[in-house]
Amino acid sequence: MDRLKDKIAVITGACSGIGLGAVELFVAEGARVVAADIQDDKRRELERRFNGQVVFQHCDVTSEADIKAAMQAAKDAFGGLDILFNNAGAGGSSNTIEDMTGEAWDRSMNLLLRSVALGIRYAIPFMKERGGGSIINTASVAALQAGMGPIAYSVAKAGVVHLTTVSAAQLGRSKIRVNAICPGLIVTNIFAADAREMGAPAGTDEQITQAMRIAAPQAQPIPKGGMPADIANACLFLASDDSQFVTGTHIVVDGGLTTGPRHAWDPEEQQRRMAQRADLMNAAQKS
Repeated sequence: MDRLKDKIAVITGACSGIGLGAVELFVAEGARVVAADIQDDKRRELERRFNGQVVFQHCDVTSEADIKAAMQAAKDAFGGLDILFNNAGAGGSSNTIEDMTGEAWDRSMNLLLRSVALGIRYAIPFMKERGGGSIINTASVAALQAGMGPIAYSVAKAGVVHLTTVSAAQLGRSKIRVNAICPGLIVTNIFAADAREMGAPAGTDEQITQAMRIAAPQAQPIPKGGMPADIANACLFLASDDSQFVTGTHIVVDGGLTTGPRHAWDPEEQQRRMAQRADLMNAAQKS
């Protein structure tokens, strides 16, 4: 407990999913938090629940003015800024490269990459006032290999990883650390939101989320669905002084999803492939 005692944080996308998980853990560890989000209807509940430790700030991360205001809110409400968790985002355009439009591409980049760059930019002066700080950016396993997300999302998240590295190099002498987290399959409402964007019927959010809860344990070596708390715990390490010698890197939190193909970790798939190989060898011997 108290790993973030007297620390002040801004968390974007703070009202649900990974962001809310981070708010809960940061407050439990002693931080005061500006919850920056577009879900204005959750303001009263959020601020009541955390009893003065959290203030809500409307923030559309595609708006530079909103991002700047969120950083200022930390100064106004609590006196400064020590931690920024650039977390807000969504799946972006579902277009392939073959049917991509400039508008769809720009919308995804503004939401997923430009917002992170501007978050860092507007956090810097407040962190310098406090003698340093920690910036954590939500990237994705989609940044690391193909097949993990739509192309615009994947490229934007790869940009977040490199933005993290370059920013860390430029800000290290100011004692501002910059790191990223690459989540794997985390069971949040982002899948339902993306499904709505692609035309899923209204009222199906819970069914979609429940389907992900069932499917997720089968997707990677660790047989459980990833939860917001799994990312929040990694975020806590990067936000705290425990990681004071860590900067410019990314931590993969994916239950082993990116460790290798399914036959590398699934005994049933290994047996199926071995049986298939034996059948091929038998057929070759007979011919």
